[in-house]
Amino acid sequence: MNGTTGKAPWHLWVIGVLTLLWNSIGIMSYLATRMDKLESLGMTADQIAYFDSYPLWANAFWALGVWGAFAGSILLLLRSRWAVTSLIVAIAGLVGTSLYQHVLTQTPESLQNPVLAVSIWVITALMLWYAVKMRSAGVLR
Repeated sequence: MNGTTGKAPWHLWVIGVLTLLWNSIGIMSYLATRMDKLESLGMTADQIAYFDSYPLWANAFWALGVWGAFAGSILLLLRSRWAVTSLIVAIAGLVGTSLYQHVLTQTPESLQNPVLAVSIWVITALMLWYAVKMRSAGVLR
């Protein structure tokens, strides 16, 4: 199916909406951190101190990751070829954030969640794969 002459496949809408909801969680987490709302989420002083200790470059990578993935979902729904670029930016952000959290610092045990970390990687990588596939199929313009 050539997306420029027909309807988008039904799965584009399902994947676009589901990933938009998923990525909204990352946005809410990022904004809560940046707006000093972590205490209202039930975080302890030690957990808040960990997030407050992020250097500027780690925050920048985190922003690239969450905003790139969120924009990627929106761009998928808009059938834009820029979804691929946005998701590449998200992967770059995820690389930087993971490097900081898992290699350069010791994440507090109370914040360690390997299942969540792997889920974020898998979902983001699958989003990129899907966007590339939809672009190759002519669904993204």
